[in-house]
Amino acid sequence: MEFRANQASARLNSQTADYFTKDLSNSTEGLDAFQRVQERLGNVVESLPIWHPILTAPLERPLHHRHALSYSTLPLYRPCDHTRQFVRGLLTCPYGEENADKLVKTINRVPGLSLNAERLDQPLYSDDAFPVLIEAIEVELETDGTIRSRDALTWFVQANVKYAHEATVAETWWNLRHFILGKPHGARSSLFVNDYTGRHMRKILETLNDSGMFGPIKETSLDMFSEQKRKAISQTLLRTALDTAAPLKNVTTENRTFTFELRGETCHGCIRDTWGDGSEYSVKVNIGEFDLRVSGSYYPETDKLEHIDPTGKQNLAKKFI
Repeated sequence: MEFRANQASARLNSQTADYFTKDLSNSTEGLDAFQRVQERLGNVVESLPIWHPILTAPLERPLHHRHALSYSTLPLYRPCDHTRQFVRGLLTCPYGEENADKLVKTINRVPGLSLNAERLDQPLYSDDAFPVLIEAIEVELETDGTIRSRDALTWFVQANVKYAHEATVAETWWNLRHFILGKPHGARSSLFVNDYTGRHMRKILETLNDSGMFGPIKETSLDMFSEQKRKAISQTLLRTALDTAAPLKNVTTENRTFTFELRGETCHGCIRDTWGDGSEYSVKVNIGEFDLRVSGSYYPETDKLEHIDPTGKQNLAKKFI
């Protein structure tokens, strides 16, 4: 489905305004306060891109990953509660004035940190909560509400090359675009970056990957194909596996493995009777170790085959469309 930024932002802004004001004793004043926050922080979003200053500015990193995938993994934001994310920062409403003051002091006392935190006077979320606005002060917006292209591209490159010496594989655009664009997003744009910026981010990533600096390229996501084509890949492989495993009455609750040839490739199948009553069969097909993988559930009574999206290498997947 085509990404429509105006519709996405209107939906999220409305939902979030309701979230922060519906339980207040004076929702009208609360809505005014929320609108003032939005004037400073921009549109509400679902998740931040990994290069956003809210995620990269804190010095203390997550325990198990160099890149922070969410603000909630960073110790700096531990006091946050009842939090929503915006293009330029966070709005959080912890219970307890002590927690709110601790959050503000912790953020503002770090020298050189490109963040600013401040208490808000008007209650939000609850009359008993203490709202704190956290602003990425270096983030400037274009007229369309997205982050200025020059800054977004710079932060994107810095985040990608920072840990290059520790990388073992290069991830494709399709594997990473959720983390690069933030959510919600389309093929090349989001509420953070417009189409111009997104297209250049993809070009930069593909150039870095082709250079070999991250290691061999790892292909996983097949989102470059339409939903209809991804369905065709799964259906082709899973239907062939079911035909190979027939008659299904001989399939038990134990995993049964088998191989078959299809379009010049050796396919490894696995099937089992999910509940032991013949009403549902779980089926998987792999080509190579991770070259192409599909899985689904088959319901013989209605001949219905459900599946999850396939994963693997683009050129191999094309054979089964």
